[in-house]
Amino acid sequence: MPETIRWGILGTGNIARKFAQGLKDTPDAELTAVGSRSAEKARAFADEFGGARAHGSYEALAGDDAVDAVYVATPHVLHYDNSVLCLRAGKAVLCEKPLTINAAQARALAEVARAEGRFLMEAMWTRFLPTLVETRRLLAEGAIGEVRMVMADFAFRTAFNPEHRLLNPALGGGGLLDVGVYTVAMAHMVFGVPSQISGLAELGSTGVDEQAAMVLGFPGGGLALLACGVRTNTPQDARILGTDGSIYLPAFWHGRKIVLSRNGKSEEIEPPFVGNGYNYEAIEVGRCLREGLTESPVMTLDESIAIMDTLDALRAQWGLRYPGE
Repeated sequence: MPETIRWGILGTGNIARKFAQGLKDTPDAELTAVGSRSAEKARAFADEFGGARAHGSYEALAGDDAVDAVYVATPHVLHYDNSVLCLRAGKAVLCEKPLTINAAQARALAEVARAEGRFLMEAMWTRFLPTLVETRRLLAEGAIGEVRMVMADFAFRTAFNPEHRLLNPALGGGGLLDVGVYTVAMAHMVFGVPSQISGLAELGSTGVDEQAAMVLGFPGGGLALLACGVRTNTPQDARILGTDGSIYLPAFWHGRKIVLSRNGKSEEIEPPFVGNGYNYEAIEVGRCLREGLTESPVMTLDESIAIMDTLDALRAQWGLRYPGE
């Protein structure tokens, strides 16, 4: 693996732009190529971010020998096929969350990566933010005692457009897979795999979850109270409550501050933060590749699969299935 990781980006949407911007603050990494189903879009994207090579198909990007790792930035329903394409072409893959549309696909994708001996990680970018790194350190040292509860919400109100990916079932629309996955991943990070899963959702006119509330129970008695949605505004905060204190994460999925409360006192912690935040997951991929790892110990494939199992269980309760499942 070269010292500088040569990145390709598959897709040219908003999230692809954020990752490309993040690469500018990633040491020993460069944007080498971009692939789109439209040659014009690929060229415009490449020009916008420094003149990278532009490919008018995903296959051409996957086959580019100058690319070491590919960031898959397409809609949920395309993650499996796009990632398999790149893995079988010998590329490391960072696939946007959720890893796939369901757990069966996630397991199959992990099997492909392991069979090919290639690196694969779900792009749960929040997991690598300085605030979450510090949160894990505080929990590991017992800063708030035994953790009893996690509370997290992530919802926003989008305009009603049945063709948009957020509301279109053919594109895996709904709040759970788009932003609810962040709250579920937070609960998994703190407690592990839930032993009880329960939730209620409002399915809108297009059939996807416009808003939802979930309760997860964990061995040992821990609870997670979660909410998500794409047609309701919420604070987008997270709280971790322990026997001796609490950790409050305002705007947890992109925030830069931690409020640690214990012994009747509160302190604000602001870890150093560089770039737009997407650089941290790229740094982790680079670290793993240089060390010869095919998975990240911070965001393992088994954890990504377990998260998809939780999302599947919730959708089953709601009667929400996507076309082709």
